[in-house]
Parts: sequence; structure tokens; C-alpha cells
Amino acid sequence: MANLPPSLSIGPSFAGPGAPAAAQAASRDQDMATAEQLVLNLCNPELRERALLDLSKKREIFQDLAPLLWHSFGTIAALLQEIVSIYPSLSPPTLSPVQSNRVCNALALLQCVATHHDTRPPFLAAQIPLYLYPFLNTNCKARQYEYLRLTSLGVIGALVKVDDPEVIAFLLSTEIIPLCLRTMEMGSELSKTVATFIVQKIMLDDTGLHYVCATSERYFAIASVLAMMVESVSEHPSPRLLKHIIRCYLRLTDNARACSLLQKHIPISLTNGTLNKYIQDELTKRWLQQLVHNISIASRGGPLTGLDHMMGM
Repeated sequence: MANLPPSLSIGPSFAGPGAPAAAQAASRDQDMATAEQLVLNLCNPELRERALLDLSKKREIFQDLAPLLWHSFGTIAALLQEIVSIYPSLSPPTLSPVQSNRVCNALALLQCVATHHDTRPPFLAAQIPLYLYPFLNTNCKARQYEYLRLTSLGVIGALVKVDDPEVIAFLLSTEIIPLCLRTMEMGSELSKTVATFIVQKIMLDDTGLHYVCATSERYFAIASVLAMMVESVSEHPSPRLLKHIIRCYLRLTDNARACSLLQKHIPISLTNGTLNKYIQDELTKRWLQQLVHNISIASRGGPLTGLDHMMGM
């Protein structure tokens, strides 16, 4: 089966919704048998590279791949082995594109595990995301490092997308926000977008908002990076990135102290209509209108007594 052309590869096309039940069942059984063999191959160093590639490409059609990966003997250890094996290539930067692609395939399988409702809790309990943080801590902009950065962010993004308080609590116990801020400063447009989305999802949780607004250091770290990104978007327009930036700013206004401080620190280009031409959807337009309104209300209310002192300014 491995030599079939892509158009004849294993998938739902031969047993779609209109196919007889027996044919659909046979197709599922065949898919599962293929997945099981590929997972077994992950533990064989000689077969691992091809198995990583095939599984990452076909992970969407293999039902229950995440539990199979998690519960099969030695599989997660093999994936982690792939990850840690390239740590020495991060500094000084000596990573090859082939090495990067191979680890990105392993990360794609970990994203599958992070997404599944049954495997996500043990995935967090084992603190697997921490193995990805060295890839977010690099400052090399070469393509192979950017791919690692982006794929690692994809795993974290899959975690926060489910709106699980336990996920937020776990991430806040780690250095994920500083690592995301680093990417928001120096990553590609796509990695900046995913990193900003992660920060946004963390702040949309009440615990996350309290965390980022609890000290002046945390607030200014986020506010300064957001402001820098607004200026970057002015020079290199990205409606998708701008959408997440605006949502982050709007969420900050839900905290009274942060909202008051934003009067001084929000870029004027965001509130004077300069960037409106880059906003393409109605939801983002409403977010921006609400953001301007909230800051205006805070401004009319005047400074809060003792605010600067409480924020350590």
C-alpha cells in the first residue's frame, strides 16, 4: 500500500458517507491497521523517519490516533527523543532543514495528542509542552528554526483553543507568556499571529487576565510588545494579526488599572482610524469600536486614586 500514488492513498474517498456500512467499516479497519503499523515503526530507528512523515500527513484520517500514540509502548518516548536530539543544534545554530522537518513531523503528532480530549489531561500532567520551549527560546530567523517555532506554537495553540481552565493554569505556571512575547517581537508574520492568539486566549480566561495585570512588569511587557506590533502592522499590513492585537487590547480594558494605563500607552494609529482600512471583518470592527469606547470612558472618569503607586510607577 505504501507505493500507491497519492490519489489512491488510504482515506475516506473509497468509503464515503454514501458507501455501504460494511465498506465503511472495512475502510476504518484498514486505516487503523495502517496507523498501528506506522506507530509501531516509530520505535524502530531505521523506520522512524518515514513513519513520522506518513503519520503526520495522514493524522486527520486516522481515527483515535491520539490515544494510540499515547498508550502504545514507547511511542511518546520516541517522539521526545526526536525533539531532544536536536537541542545541541539550537545554540550555536547548526540545524539542517532535514532535521527540522523531521522534528516538525514529531511535533505534529504531539499536537494531535494535545487536541484529543482523552489524551490532553495526561499530556499536561506529563508536562510535555516544556520540551517545546527551547524551540520558542531561539532567536535565529532561518527558515528551519522558524518552522520549529511555528509548529511548537501550533501545539500550544491547540491546547488553548479548547478553553480549558486547567490548560491556562498549567501554562501560567510556565514561561509561556515571555516566550510568546519573544516570538511576537521577532517571529514571522504567521508565528507572530499564533503567538498573539495564544496570549489572547490566556487573557480571555479570568485567571490569565489577573496574571498579566497583577504587576506593572507584566503589564508593560505585554503593552510594549503590542504597541510595537501595531507599528509593524502599519508598515507591513496583516489583517489577521491586527485582529488578534485588537482583541488583546480590548481584553486589557476589562481590568480597570490596565484600562486607565492604556490611555497613555495605546498607539494613536490604532485609535485615530489610521488602521481601519486593514480591518476586513465586522467582528474586529466592533472590537475596535468597543476598545476606543472603553478607553474614552476611563479617560472621562479621570485618574484612579493611587493607581500609579499600585502599579509600581
